Amino acid sequence: MSGTPEFSPDEIRHHRGFFYFEEEDINLSTIGERIKRIRKLHKYSQVEFAKIIGVSQGTLSELEQDKYKPALDTVKDIHIKFETDIYWLLYGMDKTQHVNYNKGISEFETELILEFRKLKEIDQDEIVEFIKLKIKRYVK
Repeated sequence: MSGTPEFSPDEIRHHRGFFYFEEEDINLSTIGERIKRIRKLHKYSQVEFAKIIGVSQGTLSELEQDKYKPALDTVKDIHIKFETDIYWLLYGMDKTQHVNYNKGISEFETELILEFRKLKEIDQDEIVEFIKLKIKRYVK
């Protein structure tokens, strides 16, 4: 890594297995700005970061300037290699903001849904049956 540290480790928080950034980062308006933020957060030069994500330095420069959109493979590599929330990377907000705003689902309900989706189908079925049982027992 090279360059002067621009961001302290305190600026990152780790949540649900992915890195999220400070509040002002949530709504960086373009994907190029978000890619640049990830690179600078990890203190990589354009040359180093470009090599990690499999593009040329010139391509990375153009991506950061929003001259064109990144390929799906590039987005996937950034998501995987830097443990970045894919929804934030693509849209500039985290998943719960989007779900809450558009669907009226509480943060708690969103967390339940996200955790539920991680289960195998057989476990999901078991939980649905358990909920039905609870409803029968307590709702009369």
